[in-house]
Amino acid sequence: MKPFVRSDRVGGHIQKTLSEILLKKVKDPRLETATITDVKVSRDLRIAKVYFVTSGNKKNMKEVAEGFKSALGYVKRNLARQLGLRYMPDIKFCYDESFDYGSHINKVLKTVKADNGHNNTLFEK
Repeated sequence: MKPFVRSDRVGGHIQKTLSEILLKKVKDPRLETATITDVKVSRDLRIAKVYFVTSGNKKNMKEVAEGFKSALGYVKRNLARQLGLRYMPDIKFCYDESFDYGSHINKVLKTVKADNGHNNTLFEK
């Protein structure tokens, strides 16, 4: 079994700590609907891409992205204090489109099932 890479462990720690900071310390109302889904850290621990989703439409996603942009300095300072790393990675916030894609695939599968009727046993339980 392959052991975890250090960047994966740091990414998990950043995700947990960042979620706590957003929940307890950041008071920006734009970030109330945001959920951190994943954090990918480069192997040299210099860049951390934080993926988030939000409920609502594309307008809401843009507002949340602006909220993250305005809270970046505060979030980075709090993360640096709590993580105790020698070098704090640069944080980049990215919208996680995988949930939207999964929802789209689910809709396509449902339409295929509806078009085929109940004769197709592939989609039945």
